[in-house]
Amino acid sequence: MEFAQEQVGDVVIARLAGRLDSGSAQPAEESFARVIAGGPPHLAIDLSKLDYISSAGLRVLLVVAKKVQQAKGKVVLFGLGPSVREVFSISGFDRIFAIEADAAAAVAAVR
Repeated sequence: MEFAQEQVGDVVIARLAGRLDSGSAQPAEESFARVIAGGPPHLAIDLSKLDYISSAGLRVLLVVAKKVQQAKGKVVLFGLGPSVREVFSISGFDRIFAIEADAAAAVAAVR
């Protein structure tokens, strides 16, 4: 799994690529922790290049969302491909997370 981030004004866009599973969950969680440590985060997470997400990956996103909420920030997901969207739908995570179609909508939603 690859993790990249960029700053767009007061919003951090985190881009995940590859597989978010038990093998990559810990490094992903550590990467998100560094982003969140910067203060009340406004976080948009790009999943457009994520090929696969397991229950361990869902747990990472849930932990991130809880930490962001505790820090009085906001998190929005965007760019879910069909297979990732299906996992979110089956697990009910599509009702837990705000999901937008693209980066512009996600950045606007977290502000």
